[in-house]
Amino acid sequence: MLSCHPSLDILTDYSSGTLPLAHALGVSVHLDQCPHCREQMRRLNNVGAELFAEQIIDSRPEHMASLKSNVLAAIANSDQPVAHSKHESEQETVFQHIPRSLRRLIPKGFNELNWMPLTPSFKLATLSDEAGGPQIALSRVKPGARLPNHTHTGNEITVVLKGAFSDDEGLYREGDFICRDHNHKHQPRVTKDAECICLIILDSPIEFTGWLTRFLNPIMRYFHPNKGNALPS
Repeated sequence: MLSCHPSLDILTDYSSGTLPLAHALGVSVHLDQCPHCREQMRRLNNVGAELFAEQIIDSRPEHMASLKSNVLAAIANSDQPVAHSKHESEQETVFQHIPRSLRRLIPKGFNELNWMPLTPSFKLATLSDEAGGPQIALSRVKPGARLPNHTHTGNEITVVLKGAFSDDEGLYREGDFICRDHNHKHQPRVTKDAECICLIILDSPIEFTGWLTRFLNPIMRYFHPNKGNALPS
């Protein structure tokens, strides 16, 4: 069972469509793996639908009957069994540990991404870096490795996709949704049984605090869309 979930405020913003797109992606990836939060979303969506229905003034019977018919037909079609081809089975192997919400960004699997090594045990692959927006990336860390001690200059969302890691606040497994901000300083450590791959959404770059790893900070700023396109002099 997952131990870390989005807050009710985040789920409410997601349900209403007011959550920033990058953050909404993180929630979607978590929902793909968390039955508990999917049930929470079902309840929130039902409440939202009831509130929306109260605002409808023109609800002509013929219009509502047509709408109901279309909805029921869509539900019936979605319940039909789907035959899986050999190609689809092969795709499932490629997409192992990749939630459905991420598959368009990782169409060929983890190994085909452009991984940038930051340390001998830590790699980063950028999925989206729209100018002025948050950075959407994957981190990949070897089994048993400890990430450099760092803090955050803004909000960070992490969703574990494969493996597990821990810090002073707990142990995080596949599917867990973790939020950090500028008040957090930590040194994550990956469990020894498997590598750890996480989705990370950074509103602004992290800052390494160790005296040997601070040289990485200009690199992190350079590759973050909120810090311009040139290395600081």
